[in-house]
Amino acid sequence: MTAGGARAVRFDRYGGREVLYVADVDMPRPGPGEVVVEVRAAGINPGEAAIRSGAMHEMFPATFPSGEGSDLAGIVTEVGPGVSEFALGDEVLGFSLRRSSHATHAAVPVGQLIRKPPRLGWEVAGSLYVVGVTAYAAVRAVAPQPGETVGVSAAAGGVGSLAVQLLVLREARVLGIAGPGNADWLRAHGVTPIPYGNGLADRLHEAAPAGIDAFIDLFGPDYVQLAVDLGVAPERIDTIISFQKAAEVGAKTEGSAEASTPEVLAEMADLVTSGAIDFEVAATYPLDRVADAYEELEKRHTRGKIVLLPTDSH
Repeated sequence: MTAGGARAVRFDRYGGREVLYVADVDMPRPGPGEVVVEVRAAGINPGEAAIRSGAMHEMFPATFPSGEGSDLAGIVTEVGPGVSEFALGDEVLGFSLRRSSHATHAAVPVGQLIRKPPRLGWEVAGSLYVVGVTAYAAVRAVAPQPGETVGVSAAAGGVGSLAVQLLVLREARVLGIAGPGNADWLRAHGVTPIPYGNGLADRLHEAAPAGIDAFIDLFGPDYVQLAVDLGVAPERIDTIISFQKAAEVGAKTEGSAEASTPEVLAEMADLVTSGAIDFEVAATYPLDRVADAYEELEKRHTRGKIVLLPTDSH
Protein backbone atom coordinates (compact mmCIF):
# COMPACT_ATOMS: atom_id res chain seq x y z
CA MET A 1 0.00 0.00 0.00
CA THR A 2 1.49 3.32 -1.02
CA ALA A 3 1.59 6.26 1.37
CA GLY A 4 -1.85 7.82 1.46
CA GLY A 5 -3.24 4.97 -0.60
CA ALA A 6 -5.40 1.92 -0.06
CA ARG A 7 -5.52 -1.67 -1.27
CA ALA A 8 -8.51 -3.38 -2.80
CA VAL A 9 -9.52 -6.68 -4.37
CA ARG A 10 -10.05 -6.35 -8.13
CA PHE A 11 -10.84 -8.47 -11.16
CA ASP A 12 -10.57 -7.38 -14.79
CA ARG A 13 -12.59 -10.16 -16.45
CA TYR A 14 -15.08 -12.84 -15.54
CA GLY A 15 -13.59 -16.12 -14.43
CA GLY A 16 -12.56 -18.35 -11.56
CA ARG A 17 -10.67 -17.41 -8.43
CA GLU A 18 -7.54 -16.87 -10.50
CA VAL A 19 -8.87 -13.55 -11.84
CA LEU A 20 -8.79 -12.00 -8.35
CA TYR A 21 -5.87 -9.79 -7.36
CA VAL A 22 -5.14 -7.09 -4.81
CA ALA A 23 -4.23 -3.67 -6.20
CA ASP A 24 -2.86 -0.45 -4.79
CA VAL A 25 -5.59 2.15 -5.30
CA ASP A 26 -6.24 5.77 -4.46
CA MET A 27 -7.60 6.39 -1.00
CA PRO A 28 -11.39 6.80 -1.34
CA ARG A 29 -12.78 10.22 -0.51
CA PRO A 30 -16.17 10.68 1.09
CA GLY A 31 -18.87 12.50 -0.83
CA PRO A 32 -21.75 14.36 0.82
CA GLY A 33 -23.43 12.15 3.39
CA GLU A 34 -20.58 9.60 3.34
CA VAL A 35 -17.72 8.51 5.56
CA VAL A 36 -14.55 6.59 4.81
CA VAL A 37 -14.24 3.38 6.82
CA GLU A 38 -10.92 1.67 7.51
CA VAL A 39 -12.14 -1.89 7.04
CA ARG A 40 -11.20 -4.24 9.87
CA ALA A 41 -13.34 -7.17 8.66
CA ALA A 42 -15.36 -7.98 5.55
CA GLY A 43 -17.34 -11.16 5.03
CA ILE A 44 -17.39 -13.03 1.73
CA ASN A 45 -20.54 -14.45 0.16
CA PRO A 46 -21.58 -16.89 -2.58
CA GLY A 47 -23.23 -14.08 -4.55
CA GLU A 48 -19.88 -12.37 -4.99
CA ALA A 49 -18.40 -15.52 -6.49
CA ALA A 50 -21.38 -15.74 -8.85
CA ILE A 51 -20.88 -12.13 -9.97
CA ARG A 52 -17.14 -12.67 -10.49
CA SER A 53 -17.73 -15.81 -12.57
CA GLY A 54 -20.21 -13.99 -14.83
CA ALA A 55 -23.12 -16.18 -13.75
CA MET A 56 -25.04 -13.09 -12.59
CA HIS A 57 -24.18 -10.91 -15.60
CA GLU A 58 -27.79 -10.33 -16.65
CA MET A 59 -28.83 -9.19 -13.17
CA PHE A 60 -25.60 -7.71 -11.79
CA PRO A 61 -23.19 -6.91 -14.65
CA ALA A 62 -19.65 -6.04 -13.67
CA THR A 63 -17.81 -3.00 -15.00
CA PHE A 64 -14.09 -3.65 -15.23
CA PRO A 65 -11.90 -3.30 -13.35
CA SER A 66 -14.42 -4.41 -10.73
CA GLY A 67 -14.16 -4.41 -6.98
CA GLU A 68 -16.19 -6.71 -4.78
CA GLY A 69 -17.69 -7.08 -1.35
CA SER A 70 -20.73 -5.85 0.58
CA ASP A 71 -20.20 -6.71 4.26
CA LEU A 72 -17.90 -4.53 6.34
CA ALA A 73 -16.99 -3.30 9.78
CA GLY A 74 -14.33 -0.83 10.69
CA ILE A 75 -13.36 2.60 11.98
CA VAL A 76 -14.40 5.96 10.54
CA THR A 77 -11.27 7.76 9.28
CA GLU A 78 -12.81 10.62 7.28
CA VAL A 79 -16.18 12.36 7.33
CA GLY A 80 -17.82 13.88 4.27
CA PRO A 81 -19.84 17.09 3.96
CA GLY A 82 -23.10 17.18 5.86
CA VAL A 83 -22.39 14.18 8.07
CA SER A 84 -23.40 14.47 11.72
CA GLU A 85 -24.25 10.82 12.45
CA PHE A 86 -20.63 9.65 12.86
CA ALA A 87 -17.30 11.12 13.85
CA LEU A 88 -13.65 10.22 13.38
CA GLY A 89 -12.78 7.08 15.32
CA ASP A 90 -16.33 5.70 15.54
CA GLU A 91 -16.59 1.93 15.22
CA VAL A 92 -19.25 0.98 12.66
CA LEU A 93 -20.65 -1.95 10.73
CA GLY A 94 -22.80 -2.03 7.65
CA PHE A 95 -22.71 -2.54 3.93
CA SER A 96 -21.50 -1.19 0.63
CA LEU A 97 -23.67 -1.37 -2.48
CA ARG A 98 -20.67 -0.47 -4.68
CA ARG A 99 -18.81 -3.80 -4.48
CA SER A 100 -16.08 -2.10 -2.50
CA SER A 101 -15.77 -3.63 0.97
CA HIS A 102 -12.99 -6.10 0.14
CA ALA A 103 -10.44 -3.36 0.62
CA THR A 104 -8.50 -1.59 3.33
CA HIS A 105 -10.78 1.46 3.01
CA ALA A 106 -14.25 2.14 1.60
CA ALA A 107 -16.43 5.22 1.25
CA VAL A 108 -19.92 4.39 2.53
CA PRO A 109 -23.16 6.42 2.80
CA VAL A 110 -24.08 6.92 6.45
CA GLY A 111 -27.52 5.38 5.83
CA GLN A 112 -25.80 2.02 5.30
CA LEU A 113 -23.96 2.01 8.63
CA ILE A 114 -24.77 1.51 12.30
CA ARG A 115 -22.61 1.81 15.38
CA LYS A 116 -20.85 -1.42 16.25
CA PRO A 117 -21.92 -2.74 19.64
CA PRO A 118 -18.79 -2.75 21.82
CA ARG A 119 -19.18 -6.44 22.69
CA LEU A 120 -19.53 -7.53 19.04
CA GLY A 121 -16.21 -8.78 17.65
CA TRP A 122 -14.83 -7.37 14.42
CA GLU A 123 -15.07 -10.66 12.51
CA VAL A 124 -18.75 -11.09 13.37
CA ALA A 125 -19.62 -7.43 12.82
CA GLY A 126 -17.90 -7.41 9.44
CA SER A 127 -19.78 -10.43 8.13
CA LEU A 128 -23.26 -9.90 9.54
CA TYR A 129 -24.93 -7.81 6.84
CA VAL A 130 -25.66 -10.15 3.91
CA VAL A 131 -26.57 -13.26 5.87
CA GLY A 132 -28.30 -11.33 8.64
CA VAL A 133 -30.69 -9.24 6.58
CA THR A 134 -31.27 -12.09 4.10
CA ALA A 135 -32.30 -14.48 6.87
CA TYR A 136 -34.50 -11.76 8.40
CA ALA A 137 -36.23 -11.09 5.07
CA ALA A 138 -36.81 -14.78 4.31
CA VAL A 139 -38.34 -15.46 7.71
CA ARG A 140 -40.52 -12.36 7.51
CA ALA A 141 -41.69 -13.40 4.03
CA VAL A 142 -43.12 -16.73 5.18
CA ALA A 143 -44.72 -15.16 8.29
CA PRO A 144 -44.28 -18.07 10.73
CA GLN A 145 -46.77 -18.36 13.55
CA PRO A 146 -46.11 -20.08 16.89
CA GLY A 147 -46.54 -23.82 16.56
CA GLU A 148 -46.33 -23.89 12.76
CA THR A 149 -43.91 -26.21 10.97
CA VAL A 150 -41.37 -24.57 8.64
CA GLY A 151 -38.90 -26.36 6.36
CA VAL A 152 -35.53 -24.79 5.52
CA SER A 153 -33.09 -26.04 2.88
CA ALA A 154 -29.33 -25.46 3.39
CA ALA A 155 -30.28 -25.02 7.03
CA ALA A 156 -26.72 -24.99 8.36
CA GLY A 157 -25.27 -22.53 5.83
CA GLY A 158 -24.51 -18.87 6.38
CA VAL A 159 -28.10 -17.67 5.88
CA GLY A 160 -29.71 -20.92 6.98
CA SER A 161 -28.03 -21.07 10.37
CA LEU A 162 -29.49 -17.65 11.19
CA ALA A 163 -32.90 -18.29 9.60
CA VAL A 164 -33.53 -21.43 11.63
CA GLN A 165 -32.65 -19.59 14.84
CA LEU A 166 -34.99 -16.71 13.96
CA LEU A 167 -37.75 -19.25 13.32
CA VAL A 168 -37.14 -20.93 16.68
CA LEU A 169 -37.32 -17.52 18.38
CA ARG A 170 -40.75 -17.15 16.78
CA GLU A 171 -41.73 -20.49 18.32
CA ALA A 172 -42.04 -22.33 15.02
CA ARG A 173 -41.16 -26.01 14.68
CA VAL A 174 -38.23 -26.05 12.26
CA LEU A 175 -37.23 -28.89 9.94
CA GLY A 176 -33.66 -28.14 8.92
CA ILE A 177 -32.49 -29.87 5.73
CA ALA A 178 -28.71 -30.29 5.80
CA GLY A 179 -25.90 -32.80 5.66
CA PRO A 180 -25.66 -35.35 8.48
CA GLY A 181 -22.55 -33.64 9.83
CA ASN A 182 -24.71 -30.69 10.90
CA ALA A 183 -27.35 -32.71 12.75
CA ASP A 184 -25.91 -32.13 16.23
CA TRP A 185 -25.59 -28.38 15.68
CA LEU A 186 -29.19 -28.17 14.45
CA ARG A 187 -30.54 -30.18 17.39
CA ALA A 188 -28.59 -28.00 19.82
CA HIS A 189 -30.41 -24.98 18.38
CA GLY A 190 -33.89 -26.43 18.64
CA VAL A 191 -34.13 -27.61 15.02
CA THR A 192 -35.17 -31.07 13.80
CA PRO A 193 -32.42 -32.18 11.39
CA ILE A 194 -33.53 -33.79 8.11
CA PRO A 195 -30.74 -35.27 5.95
CA TYR A 196 -30.86 -34.19 2.30
CA GLY A 197 -30.67 -36.68 -0.57
CA ASN A 198 -32.78 -39.53 -1.91
CA GLY A 199 -35.98 -40.07 0.04
CA LEU A 200 -36.10 -36.52 1.38
CA ALA A 201 -39.83 -36.08 0.73
CA ASP A 202 -40.57 -39.25 2.70
CA ARG A 203 -38.42 -38.08 5.61
CA LEU A 204 -40.22 -34.74 5.67
CA HIS A 205 -43.60 -36.50 5.60
CA GLU A 206 -42.51 -38.69 8.49
CA ALA A 207 -41.26 -35.70 10.51
CA ALA A 208 -44.40 -33.65 9.82
CA PRO A 209 -47.33 -35.99 9.15
CA ALA A 210 -49.79 -33.10 9.56
CA GLY A 211 -48.00 -31.13 6.83
CA ILE A 212 -45.54 -28.27 6.48
CA ASP A 213 -46.91 -24.75 6.78
CA ALA A 214 -44.09 -22.75 5.19
CA PHE A 215 -40.77 -23.31 3.44
CA ILE A 216 -37.58 -21.30 2.98
CA ASP A 217 -35.32 -22.35 0.09
CA LEU A 218 -31.68 -21.31 0.34
CA PHE A 219 -30.20 -23.79 -2.14
CA GLY A 220 -31.96 -24.35 -5.44
CA PRO A 221 -35.14 -24.85 -7.51
CA ASP A 222 -35.67 -28.51 -6.63
CA TYR A 223 -36.54 -27.44 -3.09
CA VAL A 224 -39.14 -24.95 -4.29
CA GLN A 225 -40.80 -27.72 -6.30
CA LEU A 226 -40.54 -30.05 -3.32
CA ALA A 227 -42.34 -27.52 -1.13
CA VAL A 228 -45.14 -27.23 -3.69
CA ASP A 229 -45.36 -31.02 -3.96
CA LEU A 230 -45.64 -31.23 -0.17
CA GLY A 231 -48.65 -28.93 -0.27
CA VAL A 232 -47.10 -25.69 0.98
CA ALA A 233 -49.03 -22.69 -0.32
CA PRO A 234 -46.86 -20.74 -2.82
CA GLU A 235 -47.30 -17.51 -0.88
CA ARG A 236 -45.67 -19.23 2.12
CA ILE A 237 -42.62 -20.32 0.14
CA ASP A 238 -39.66 -17.96 -0.09
CA THR A 239 -36.46 -18.55 -2.06
CA ILE A 240 -33.36 -16.35 -2.16
CA ILE A 241 -31.86 -18.10 -5.17
CA SER A 242 -34.43 -19.85 -7.40
CA PHE A 243 -35.99 -16.85 -9.11
CA GLN A 244 -37.19 -18.56 -12.28
CA LYS A 245 -38.79 -21.42 -10.37
CA ALA A 246 -40.43 -18.98 -7.99
CA ALA A 247 -42.00 -17.15 -10.93
CA GLU A 248 -43.33 -20.45 -12.29
CA VAL A 249 -45.07 -21.49 -9.07
CA GLY A 250 -45.87 -18.11 -7.53
CA ALA A 251 -43.41 -18.28 -4.63
CA LYS A 252 -41.78 -15.25 -3.02
CA THR A 253 -38.20 -14.15 -3.66
CA GLU A 254 -37.55 -11.85 -0.74
CA GLY A 255 -33.95 -11.56 0.40
CA SER A 256 -31.35 -8.94 1.23
CA ALA A 257 -32.85 -6.27 -1.06
CA GLU A 258 -36.06 -6.28 0.98
CA ALA A 259 -34.34 -5.86 4.34
CA SER A 260 -31.23 -3.75 3.71
CA THR A 261 -31.96 -1.09 6.30
CA PRO A 262 -30.05 0.14 9.34
CA GLU A 263 -33.02 -0.85 11.50
CA VAL A 264 -32.95 -4.51 10.44
CA LEU A 265 -29.17 -4.65 10.70
CA ALA A 266 -29.31 -3.15 14.20
CA GLU A 267 -31.93 -5.70 15.26
CA MET A 268 -29.77 -8.57 14.01
CA ALA A 269 -26.67 -7.11 15.67
CA ASP A 270 -28.56 -6.86 18.97
CA LEU A 271 -29.73 -10.49 18.72
CA VAL A 272 -26.17 -11.69 18.13
CA THR A 273 -24.63 -9.44 20.78
CA SER A 274 -27.17 -10.56 23.39
CA GLY A 275 -26.55 -14.23 22.65
CA ALA A 276 -30.12 -14.82 21.44
CA ILE A 277 -28.62 -15.97 18.13
CA ASP A 278 -25.35 -17.84 17.67
CA PHE A 279 -23.16 -16.49 14.88
CA GLU A 280 -20.13 -18.52 13.92
CA VAL A 281 -16.99 -17.43 12.09
CA ALA A 282 -15.52 -20.44 10.30
CA ALA A 283 -12.25 -18.91 9.11
CA THR A 284 -10.41 -15.63 8.59
CA TYR A 285 -7.99 -14.67 5.83
CA PRO A 286 -5.78 -11.65 5.09
CA LEU A 287 -6.72 -9.63 2.02
CA ASP A 288 -3.86 -11.12 -0.02
CA ARG A 289 -5.38 -14.58 0.37
CA VAL A 290 -8.81 -13.65 -0.98
CA ALA A 291 -8.64 -16.44 -3.59
CA ASP A 292 -8.01 -19.01 -0.85
CA ALA A 293 -10.99 -17.68 1.09
CA TYR A 294 -13.25 -18.20 -1.93
CA GLU A 295 -11.82 -21.68 -2.50
CA GLU A 296 -13.03 -22.62 0.97
CA LEU A 297 -16.38 -20.90 0.45
CA GLU A 298 -17.05 -22.63 -2.87
CA LYS A 299 -16.77 -26.07 -1.29
CA ARG A 300 -20.21 -25.22 0.21
CA HIS A 301 -19.61 -27.22 3.36
CA THR A 302 -18.66 -24.39 5.71
CA ARG A 303 -20.87 -23.63 8.70
CA GLY A 304 -20.38 -20.03 9.68
CA LYS A 305 -18.85 -17.11 7.87
CA ILE A 306 -15.51 -16.79 6.10
CA VAL A 307 -14.08 -13.34 6.72
CA LEU A 308 -11.35 -11.18 5.19
CA LEU A 309 -9.27 -9.06 7.55
CA PRO A 310 -8.03 -6.22 5.29
CA THR A 311 -6.30 -4.23 8.03
CA ASP A 312 -4.80 -5.15 11.39
CA SER A 313 -7.68 -5.67 13.83
CA HIS A 314 -5.61 -5.15 16.96
